[in-house]
Amino acid sequence: MQRRSFLTLLGGAAAWPRAASAQQAVPVIGFLNGASAWEYAHRTAAFRKGLSETGYIEGHTVLVESRWAEGHYNRLPIMAADLVDRQVRVIVTGGSISAAVAAKSATTTIPIVFSIAGDPVGIGLVSSLNRPGGNLTGVTNLGLELGPKRLELLRELVHTTSVIGLLVNPTNPTSESQVTDLQTAARSLALRIHVLHVSTEGDFEPAFTTLVQLRAGALMIGADAFFNARSEQLAKLALRHALPSISGVREFVAAGGLMSYDGGVTDSYRLVGVYTGRILKGEKPSDLPVQQATRVELIINMKTAKALGLTFPITLLGRADEVIE
Repeated sequence: MQRRSFLTLLGGAAAWPRAASAQQAVPVIGFLNGASAWEYAHRTAAFRKGLSETGYIEGHTVLVESRWAEGHYNRLPIMAADLVDRQVRVIVTGGSISAAVAAKSATTTIPIVFSIAGDPVGIGLVSSLNRPGGNLTGVTNLGLELGPKRLELLRELVHTTSVIGLLVNPTNPTSESQVTDLQTAARSLALRIHVLHVSTEGDFEPAFTTLVQLRAGALMIGADAFFNARSEQLAKLALRHALPSISGVREFVAAGGLMSYDGGVTDSYRLVGVYTGRILKGEKPSDLPVQQATRVELIINMKTAKALGLTFPITLLGRADEVIE
């Protein structure tokens, strides 16, 4: 039983023998992610597309060893060290800034390609965007800075409320800055934000009960891999408690959530795939400038809107990139 749990934790360790036997002929990529595999299915597909653009096809000309933390950030250093021990050729990180930080701490020699929503220079991942230096490069996308815009979208839809709930994960290193930015944005919109700390699934029900008691008119789900991996559960709770809600990932809306507004991370993963392929061909991460993806996507679930008795303004519907009926 202990052995089974260990293999589950590493998420893909059962494939070691096959990868090890082929490693001499086929390069192995380590894929370290703070989220969950199902949540990132379309992003990993975009990553494979980017790889294929450089001539690498997973399972044929390259192998991928995946490690999924499912929002449990304390697992990431162990998983990163494991990939280093496996002597993978490149480590790709995503799902959270913590994944990139864990990989950087684990190795100074294996190339690392990251996808993050944040400033890689300020975080200390690279020396500069144009000349990263060291063994890291990657792609940044709009993420944390979209928080105030998500708040505006909620305000535009539920314009009669003055109280908004905000779920944040206190174990996320960006939670404090998220709260600060959103509190500032809320004041400019004449809104009050009630911050609820949630770091385990057992915290969900009490948090929603508290929101109802506070008479919150809407809910904003903070940017966090733990929440993203539990989009279906959060969508059901929001609907059951009749709370119009917005998240930063499409999966939330696909699972029945009301709205999402994100930085178009699918394309950023394609770019990560391209960079990974170029590094496998011999280029150095220090010579590959950090790319910046600027696309954003608004997705709306009209079925959920009808269940909540909400009518979307035409101006808001017109800005949607996708409407789920």
